[in-house]
Amino acid sequence: MTKPADNPADPFKKALAEATKVLANDPEMSVSYSVDPPGMNRDGVRLPQVSRRMTRDEVMLARGTADAFALRRKFHDEGVAAKYAPTGTLARDIYEAMETARCEAMGARVMPGTATNIDAKIAQEAERKGYGQVTAPQDAPLPVAAGYLVRALATGRHLPAGAENVMNLWRGFIEEQAGGTLDGLDAALADQSAFARLARQVISDLGYGDQLGDDPDQTGDEGEDEAEEDQDSPESEAAEDQDGEEAEASPEQSQEEQQDESQAQVQMEDNAEMELGDETELPEGEAPLEPPPPAPHSDADPNYAVYITEFDEETRAEDLAEPAELERLRAYLDQQLEPLKGAVGRLANKLQRRLQAQQNRSWLFDLEEGILDAGRLARVVANPTTPLSFKWEKDTEFRDTVVTLLLDNSGSMRGRPISIAAICADVLARTLERCSVKVEILGFTTRAWKGGQSREKWLADGRPQQPGRLNDLRHIIYKSADAPWRRARPNLGLMMKEGLLKENIDGEALEWAHRRMVSRPEARKILMVISDGAPVDDSTLSVNPASFLEKHLRDVIAMVEKRRAVELIAIGIGHDVTRYYQRAVTITDVEQLAGAMTEQLAALFDKNPRGAKRAAQRRAG
Repeated sequence: MTKPADNPADPFKKALAEATKVLANDPEMSVSYSVDPPGMNRDGVRLPQVSRRMTRDEVMLARGTADAFALRRKFHDEGVAAKYAPTGTLARDIYEAMETARCEAMGARVMPGTATNIDAKIAQEAERKGYGQVTAPQDAPLPVAAGYLVRALATGRHLPAGAENVMNLWRGFIEEQAGGTLDGLDAALADQSAFARLARQVISDLGYGDQLGDDPDQTGDEGEDEAEEDQDSPESEAAEDQDGEEAEASPEQSQEEQQDESQAQVQMEDNAEMELGDETELPEGEAPLEPPPPAPHSDADPNYAVYITEFDEETRAEDLAEPAELERLRAYLDQQLEPLKGAVGRLANKLQRRLQAQQNRSWLFDLEEGILDAGRLARVVANPTTPLSFKWEKDTEFRDTVVTLLLDNSGSMRGRPISIAAICADVLARTLERCSVKVEILGFTTRAWKGGQSREKWLADGRPQQPGRLNDLRHIIYKSADAPWRRARPNLGLMMKEGLLKENIDGEALEWAHRRMVSRPEARKILMVISDGAPVDDSTLSVNPASFLEKHLRDVIAMVEKRRAVELIAIGIGHDVTRYYQRAVTITDVEQLAGAMTEQLAALFDKNPRGAKRAAQRRAG
């Protein structure tokens, strides 16, 4: 009797790895499988993990990802890409998305089978990111839409539904601005340099010419010398040779091109401005004649003012203290909370059991394909005309999840509240990590009391009226979602550092955490805010209306809850936060924090969320 393989998926994974190397024309390339996000570097590629069950979705996602990476390896030249790469962030994103689409379209032309696999990959990504439910262009990423459009035009294939929806939201605008340039797509597809120039022109057509940087095709000593001659001797233009005319445009032409680019940029900046509001629409008419005002400081409230952002800080915890100091502070934290660890640990184990209980698999029976159902073989023996029955195992619903804990690091949390918040975040992160749920831990405070450098500049500028937020923000990353807990563990000791906890400006911190979450690839995103009251910053409130910070917090909460990309819950310590958050619980004793955190999270995963929410509130209260 032949001994079965240890993992039924191993033969498939080995065959896919070999096929990927052949397709990429790189026999030395390494191919690995991991639960971490897929990626590619010079040495090889990392593909999505394929479990023993080998579900159809897993197989198709692995194949599509492998084909996409292999085609980029085969048709993409990093040197050429770097030569023409724009300098601005958004322009570079559009450039990269178009180049990826070019590589995949080239593969579809010479190897049509890859197109079907990559379609499956695109469909899963679009479903995970909710592209099918997007109804407004401002909620759909322009670079992604541009890449989808290039793929559709180059291959003539229909995109999966979610991707097609994103593309169609932007298609009219892109074709209106850059349709003439995209007409040359087919001719440039096989030549990466020509396509890069076309992509740069598309970016300029869309109004982002200022993010392109210098033109790599017009750099060199000869061009510079000719430019100097044009400036010094205008009358010499008629005597220039033909090569000089081709290498360097006349000053009048350059000025006209700059004017055209400026007008296009005005239009795109106006579009970007409108994207920041929830109820705005893209302009349908001509570009505005006047430049728009500067971009607002808040997506939730365009009227929210910040005097200066130059002194704001977003930093990792390990950059605020030496490793030895972090270890010492962590040891102090452990010592302070030794009596509490048992109770917190029991609650964490309870949460883990509740989560793992929902991992019990269920099966679909009487299918035409899948895993042979041995339990139904008896009826086949009794009646050979009965067809074989197959079964398929359902997957868990909550594994593709990320949880962010946003901790108030204000001075009013000093002492036991911040200690318990830190240890609860510690235990909760380890618990969720065991359940394959990624956790991010963030903190927010200010860099100084009484306004810091922002207020000093305001005073030096003559004390303008109602300057807006007037303090230096400090947003701290204690643990990123992708970092393993063992590396981030010492970081929570930073909360014990004397002088760290100052003011709290909750609205901007919540908006910062929300922005970080929406860029994550996970299908489900949960944001838990732990605070001890309303936002307070004496420097800001002394020169603005009394409700300035509180109004902004309410606006941000309304935006997050309206968009529904992130599930928002809050725990108030000693203060009623239910007046701000729809889903919230208030505790009167910090000892209750551990129970409130675990019950609130367990309620989110419960199959009866309303009943679970009431139970969580009863237990926390």
